[in-house]
Amino acid sequence: MSIVVIKPGMLSSFQDAGRHGQQPLGISVVGAMDQRAHHLANMLVGNDAQTASLEITLTGPTLQFQQPGCIALSGGDLSATLNGQAVALNRPIIVHPNDTLAFGPRKHGTRCYLAVHGGFALTPVLGSTSTYLRSHFGGWQGRALQKGDEIPFVRPLATKGLETLAMELWSIKIYLSSAIADSSRQRIRLIKSALWNEFTPESCVALLTEPFRVSPDSERMGYRLSGTPLLMTKPRQLLSEATTFGTIQVPAGGQPIILMADRQTTGGYPKMAYVATVDLPLLAQCAPGDALQFEAITLERAQELDAARERAWHALAQTLQPIRDLLLHH
Repeated sequence: MSIVVIKPGMLSSFQDAGRHGQQPLGISVVGAMDQRAHHLANMLVGNDAQTASLEITLTGPTLQFQQPGCIALSGGDLSATLNGQAVALNRPIIVHPNDTLAFGPRKHGTRCYLAVHGGFALTPVLGSTSTYLRSHFGGWQGRALQKGDEIPFVRPLATKGLETLAMELWSIKIYLSSAIADSSRQRIRLIKSALWNEFTPESCVALLTEPFRVSPDSERMGYRLSGTPLLMTKPRQLLSEATTFGTIQVPAGGQPIILMADRQTTGGYPKMAYVATVDLPLLAQCAPGDALQFEAITLERAQELDAARERAWHALAQTLQPIRDLLLHH
């Protein structure tokens, strides 16, 4: 086996780009909450975005490596250490047999993503290796990690020449453009829904000017927010329709819910707005108790931002080609 779980952490589960195409069957998309960090960690070890990474939440696990490999950590800073020494985020790191990866206090963010070159040896379910915790399938035995779990790598590295490989990887300069770097934005951008004008003017102003706090009962399915109640001018009965990551639903009580990675496949609550795709990673790194503020942008602007992000990913993939070459030929 390649990795042994000494301590499981609060919630550590394998996630990939999601189980797409199954919502008509009532099966949620799931996948990584912070797709930016998940994608970046995989790129840094020569994988594509569909390869599963380990999503680590708040309190990280303690993991011991049994075989050599190349790993990368991206996303929230949870004070990762390798054999007691601090580990840099967003860098490919060589690990040796018996090396121990551990985590400490949270410095910023909520979720950290661990990727390994070649990926973890997981069995796909309906085209994805993401863990669907509610239905107990996918990932590793359909659950979060537990003490004593042993998970193999698809492609462990050869032991010979590891030190030289580590030096060559460290010498590669990695530049993250603003389109895919960690965001320091104070406001999360949203797009108004078709029902926007059916909410009271006071509610529309409140969503765009007042802070809303992430409630303690928020999780991978959705973030419940607390703040000024958001009310419709007239109560309405709506037909259920498909849901998306970032949909802001408003139940009768007026406290909004932002649907996240493990969202249900359909929903009938009024949809007031949608978080722009480029800001979903910022949202995913928020913790219970954090205050959120929003600003509205047009659909056209959201599409421009999304296109700029895709161009940045393409450029980064070209920059990181030497990493893929080194690892594939080791």
